[in-house]
Amino acid sequence: SNFERDCVQIVKTRAEIDELLKLSNLIDLVIPRGSNALVRHITDNTRIPVLGHADGICSVYVDKDADLSKAMALVLDSKTQYPAVCNAAENLIIHRDCLTTMLPSLGRALAEADVHMFADTDCLDHLPKCHASPMNVDDFSTEYLDNRITVVAVPSLDDAIDLINSKGSHHTDMIVTESKESANRFLTSVDSAGVFHNASTRFADGYRYGFGAEVGVSTTRTHSRGPVGMEGLLIYKYHLVGDGHTVAPFVSRQAQFTHKDLDK
Repeated sequence: SNFERDCVQIVKTRAEIDELLKLSNLIDLVIPRGSNALVRHITDNTRIPVLGHADGICSVYVDKDADLSKAMALVLDSKTQYPAVCNAAENLIIHRDCLTTMLPSLGRALAEADVHMFADTDCLDHLPKCHASPMNVDDFSTEYLDNRITVVAVPSLDDAIDLINSKGSHHTDMIVTESKESANRFLTSVDSAGVFHNASTRFADGYRYGFGAEVGVSTTRTHSRGPVGMEGLLIYKYHLVGDGHTVAPFVSRQAQFTHKDLDK
């Protein structure tokens, strides 16, 4: 191996981590993997760039033009396939036109999977009483990481988008709909690292994207975003090979830039 023996080290205490976070002259990037409290502590206590996310508050929006069978499969998979991960759904948003046509079936399916629902007043009466209770004001911004979910109704697609953008964590959000127009609006307007149409939020994973081993998930808007593999850690470096070229002839217009792709 060409690696130095000490290139991989283990730190075991918060004090040791805090010392590492001071080494901005030696460390290029921190990728925290752990609890919400750990990620926030690291982000708040270093000048080193941090790649990661504190919360995975993912939402599934069931549109008025959704197919019920697809909606049931997608909601269940997003919530129950593995609830304790950052790409599991924590919120179910449903169009008000679907309160009587789709929500009762979705509620029964979630109840049968032993999921407890915290619902707003519009939704509560359409859910199994033994598995539903009134939501609190902060429930929509809660990462449960278990068999609990928040259920709310909205009057329009735009209201769903606004709710996700203002209360979500910009991780992964999904629309269930057969309307291409609604899907395209959702895909372009929701400001999250992953925005899906008729596909489970659980697909938000570096391995499932074909990146190999996932080193982290980023909800930032610069450099890498979403699940990050080895390629996502790399940045540009420019090589310029000339033969005495100077800028002056280009400024005086004696020479011109062509901006053409070069053969590799």
